[in-house]
Amino acid sequence: MCSDCCHGGECRSGKLPKSRKWTAAIVSAVLFAVGVSLQYGNDAFAESRYRWILFALAYLPVGLPVVKEAWNEGVHGKDFFNEFLLMTIASIGAFCIGEYPEAVAVMLFYSVGEALQEQAVERAKGNIKALLDVRPETAVVINSDGSASVRHPSDVLPGMVLEIKAGERLPLDGVLLGAAASFDTAALTGESMPRRVEAGGEVLAGMIASGGAVRIRVTKPFADSALSRILRMVEEANERKAPAELFIRKFAKIYTPVVISLAALIVLVLPVIADFGFSEALYRGLVFLVVSCPCALVVSIPLSYFAGIGAASRHGILFKGGNYLSEISKLKTVVFDKTGTLTTGRFAVSRVETAEGVDRNYLLALMASVESMSAHPIANAIAEYCKAENISADYAVETVSESAGGGLAAFAGGHSVAVGNMAFLKRVGTENMPDYSSEAETVVACSVDGKYAGAVFMADEVKEDAAAAVNGLYSEGVGNVAILSGDKTSIVAVLAKKIGVAWFAGDLLPADKVNAFTEIKKKSEGVVAFVGDGINDAPVLAMSDIGIAMGGLGSDAAIETADVVIQDDKPSKVAKAVRIGRVTRSIVVQNIVFAIVFKVAILLLGAFGLAGLWVAVFADVGVALLAVINALRIQWIVGGK
Repeated sequence: MCSDCCHGGECRSGKLPKSRKWTAAIVSAVLFAVGVSLQYGNDAFAESRYRWILFALAYLPVGLPVVKEAWNEGVHGKDFFNEFLLMTIASIGAFCIGEYPEAVAVMLFYSVGEALQEQAVERAKGNIKALLDVRPETAVVINSDGSASVRHPSDVLPGMVLEIKAGERLPLDGVLLGAAASFDTAALTGESMPRRVEAGGEVLAGMIASGGAVRIRVTKPFADSALSRILRMVEEANERKAPAELFIRKFAKIYTPVVISLAALIVLVLPVIADFGFSEALYRGLVFLVVSCPCALVVSIPLSYFAGIGAASRHGILFKGGNYLSEISKLKTVVFDKTGTLTTGRFAVSRVETAEGVDRNYLLALMASVESMSAHPIANAIAEYCKAENISADYAVETVSESAGGGLAAFAGGHSVAVGNMAFLKRVGTENMPDYSSEAETVVACSVDGKYAGAVFMADEVKEDAAAAVNGLYSEGVGNVAILSGDKTSIVAVLAKKIGVAWFAGDLLPADKVNAFTEIKKKSEGVVAFVGDGINDAPVLAMSDIGIAMGGLGSDAAIETADVVIQDDKPSKVAKAVRIGRVTRSIVVQNIVFAIVFKVAILLLGAFGLAGLWVAVFADVGVALLAVINALRIQWIVGGK
């Protein structure tokens, strides 16, 4: 997208760069001010037949780009009847009848208004780019002889080896070489917890090496990295037009020739049916033309959606286009995934149960000592719980054996100890095992010398704002909220009750989730959205009216499938996204109604001679600027982060 575009961001080759546009406007304004002061303060100048020369000099800096644009659009473009043609006819006509100040004012005020509008668009684009463009400017390449060289990431080819120091950001996608390492993925996923990547695992541009220096082998060129694709998506977002934008574009193609025809009728018919000279009729026709310029609509509607997208980005919400911003304003049903969406995906100890005669602290210390031999998230959660409880896991552990997906068996504290799920403990021959098959939480049990000693119950942590997310959606007028999950139904039921969701379903395989969502769509009225992590839920995200990915910017599935991405992983931002969509839609409607009503009123006044060119100029440029200011209110209404 051209950085010097307005009118919805479409690149028009006749446009001046912003700096030159402001220079042209300033030069024109100075000459215009001199001309107007002489016109009304110097009788000799006012009566001179050569005064048009000064106004022509004032006209050229701001008028020529518009005339050139009218010519380019008419000869080389697809829209012969465009707003530039209206401005050109009106201003040249004003020169022909001697209304020189008005002719310059038409172009000068239009040029200033356009420059201000472009700045507003650039500011909205800047909000998005600043949020996303976290790519490093350099990459340290390790050559085949072991030496290092610094290159720009765009000069690094797949297969090259890069070294990234602790605290530095990865410049390109690749695979991890050497030992496992931890990475901060907050810039990509919004997840505050470091992600552990095993040797040979995939790492993405934007991750930060949090443990120590790492080396990666590049797998994708700079242009195809995850972050580059995101930035391209932002640049392309404006191409996905909202229905209101598409309507305005079609409206302008019909509206412009109709207006020119009506202006011609005013010029030709008024002298015949009324006591008007041709000059007066031409003046009224020109007023009609200037007022009729659809700038307020052509500029403010796309800008409203751009401002909405920019405001959303400041809140960590990325819309892929104005059409999705428009669609989310009509949202009636939201379906959430559970794990990683409403919950953190991290386990925490909820309670501890011991067998008769077993000390609680002894059990926890023994379990933590054995679990310290594992890197499993559940093992880490038990260790963190013991640390918080000031329980020391200091038993010596020997002869450890681990069963994948089951647990650990070891010799610790002078005893044979097994820690794992119920199936694992039964497999190693544990006596006196209680029945936890109906338990809604994850159970990690422990046996000592073949006898059941106790268990720790683990629960996936509910995100702090999960309940607020549901309440926020209800307050925004979303009538139906549901949960679909592959987790146990008993666990989903507990979560649903806790956060205020009435309808839920659990024990769903991916195909079952698709079928369940299809049934929800059939029964729902209005727009239906699905909120998931953007990876396992890609099929449902794709079939929803609006797919919303939570903390999934680091995955191809989220980038390619979701329509909206919540960067900071907070489900409450879904309600904020709905709020921004509805505010944007409200302002779009306000601008359409205001512009049409005001312009129709001035058109009628102009046709009856009650409004001159100065009023016409305000009706054109002034209404456009007011509409732009109204569009920028979106960011004020939705507030800061």
